[in-house]
Amino acid sequence: MTTTVEVLFFEGCPNHRAAVELAEDAVARVAPQARIQEVEVRNNEDAARLRFLGSPTIHVDGVDIEPEARSSTDYAMSCRVYGGSGLPPREMIEAALVERQQ
Repeated sequence: MTTTVEVLFFEGCPNHRAAVELAEDAVARVAPQARIQEVEVRNNEDAARLRFLGSPTIHVDGVDIEPEARSSTDYAMSCRVYGGSGLPPREMIEAALVERQQ
C-alpha cells in the first residue's frame, strides 16, 4: 500500500507552498514511494470532516504528523503554528513517515 501525505490548507495560507515543498523534501529523504496530495479546506464542515487543525495541517495516511495533536478536536479555519513557526520541522514529517512504514 502506498503511503499518502496530505497537505491540508485554506486558500490564501501564506505557508501552503512552503509546506508542500517541505513535505516533498521529507518524502524524498525517507519515503520516496509516498505520494503527496494537496487538499483545500473550504469551510468549517470540511475542517471537522478532515480533522483540520489549521493551515497548513499535514497528515500521513490520515494521521496528523504532530503526535501531541492527534487527539485534538480544535478544528478551525485558522493558521496553524508548530512551536512558534507556521511550518512544522522537516524532522516531524520524516518521523511520521517512518512511523507509518513500520
